[in-house]
Amino acid sequence: MVIRRVLAPRIDFGALRRELGLPEQFPPAAQREAETAAAAPPRPAADRTDVPFVTVDPAASRDLDQAMHLARRPGGGYRVRYAIADVAAHVRPGGALEEETWRRGQTVYLPDGNVPLHPHTLSEGAASLLPGEDRAAVVWTLDLDPDGGTVAVALERALVRSRAKLDYAGVQADADAGRLPEPIALLPEIGALLTARGLRRGAVNLPLPEQDVEADGDGWRLVLRGPAPMEDHNAQISLLTGMAAADLMLAGGIGLLRTMPAPKPEAVARLRTAAAPLGVDWPAGAGVGEVLAGLDAAEPRAAAFVDQAAELMRGAAYTAFDGAPPDRPEHGGVAAAYAHVTAPLRRLADRYATEVCLALHEGRAVPDWARAALPKLPEVMAATDRTAGAATRGAVELAEAVLLEHRVGETFDAAVLDVDTPLNGQPKPGRQPGGTVALDAPPVRARCTGELPLGERVRVRLVTADPVTRKVLFALA
Repeated sequence: MVIRRVLAPRIDFGALRRELGLPEQFPPAAQREAETAAAAPPRPAADRTDVPFVTVDPAASRDLDQAMHLARRPGGGYRVRYAIADVAAHVRPGGALEEETWRRGQTVYLPDGNVPLHPHTLSEGAASLLPGEDRAAVVWTLDLDPDGGTVAVALERALVRSRAKLDYAGVQADADAGRLPEPIALLPEIGALLTARGLRRGAVNLPLPEQDVEADGDGWRLVLRGPAPMEDHNAQISLLTGMAAADLMLAGGIGLLRTMPAPKPEAVARLRTAAAPLGVDWPAGAGVGEVLAGLDAAEPRAAAFVDQAAELMRGAAYTAFDGAPPDRPEHGGVAAAYAHVTAPLRRLADRYATEVCLALHEGRAVPDWARAALPKLPEVMAATDRTAGAATRGAVELAEAVLLEHRVGETFDAAVLDVDTPLNGQPKPGRQPGGTVALDAPPVRARCTGELPLGERVRVRLVTADPVTRKVLFALA
C-alpha cells in the first residue's frame, strides 16, 4: 500500500555507486560461465511442471527466486509447495562465476538499476522462475496441520513451470475483492495461522513504513509505503521454509543459521515504560510482538513506539556450525531457529545452506565445496549486508536532499519518532538535544535538533539539505 509519494527531479546515483565500490560489470570469465550455463540449463529428473506454481514479487522484479502453490490436505490441514530457484545447478564450484559471487555477496538494489549477485543472463533469465518457462528448482513440500503446525517436510530437485508472475499490489487487490487465483487462494488463511503461531512463540514483526526511490519519467519518486497484509502473508511462507531448513540442519549437525539474540528483559521493560506515555495499550501477559501487531504505524505516537521497539532487534548474524550446534541457535525476531534458503539468486548464503539441506534430507554427505564454504560465509555476508544497507540508506538520503535543497528555511509539519533522551531517561551520548522526525509531506525522515516531545506532532524548520553530503537537518521551529 502506498502511503505518500512526492516527485523529485533528476538524480545521479553514480557517486553513491563509486563511494561504495560497487562493481560495474562481471569479469569476462564469470560472464562466459553464466552464458554457458544459460545455454544448457539443467533438467532435474523429477518433473513437477504439473503443479501450477505462481510467483509473487514487486511488479518490476525479474530475479524471481520463489514460486508457491498452496492446497488443502485430505483430512485437514494444508500442503505448502515452495519452489526455489536452483542456483547451485547453474554455478560451477571453483569456477570464475562462483569466485565473483563471493566478491559480491548479494544483489545491491539502487533506484537506477541493481548490482546483481549473478549476471542477468542467469538472475533475470535462465535461473529465474519466470512464467511459462521450465526451470530447475529446489521444491520444498511442507505439510501443516489445521493450526499451521508443520507435520512433514520434504525437498527435492525438480523441474517446475510458473504459471503467472503476480505482484503485491495486484495480489492485495485480488484478496480484497475475494478473487485470488487458485494457487494462492489459501494464502490469507495460512498466513494468518502462521502469524498467530509466531506471536504465541514470541515472534516480533516491526510494522515500519518503507521509504523507497522509484523512477518517474525523467525524475524520481520518493515513496513511503506501509506493509500490505498480503506481503506479510507471503513473508510467512518464506519464514516457514527457513524454520524447516534450520531444524533440518540442527538435526543433521551442520549448517548455516540466521541468528539474533532475543530481546533483553531490561530492554523490554524500558519499552513497556514507554508504552503508557505514548498511549499504547500493553495488556497483561502480552508479548512485544502482540502489542506491535495491534498498532497503526501511520499514527504518530504508534510510529514512535514502533521506532523505540526497533532498538530490541539488534545483533542479527549468520552462524555456521559443523558438529555441535551453536549455543544460541535462535533468531530473536522469529522466536525460533531460522535459516536463509529462499533467495539464492539475490543472496550468496542461501545457495550453500540449500545444498546442505538437500544432502541431509537425502541422507548423503554434504558436498565438500558446500561444507568448506560454511565457516567463511558469516564474514562475507556481514560485509555485504553493510554495503547493501548503505546503498539503500544512501539512495533515500540523496533523494531527500535533492528534493529539499531549495526549501531551506521553510517549516513543515512532522511527527517525533525518536529522541536523544528517551522516556527511560538515558541520554544518547555525543549529540546535542534532538532526535528523528518524520515529515507529513514530503515523506522524509531526518535528524532534528531541539527538545523534542516523543510521539507528538511539531513544526520544524529546514536548516540543511545538501545533496553532496546527503545531509538533511531540521530544527524545532
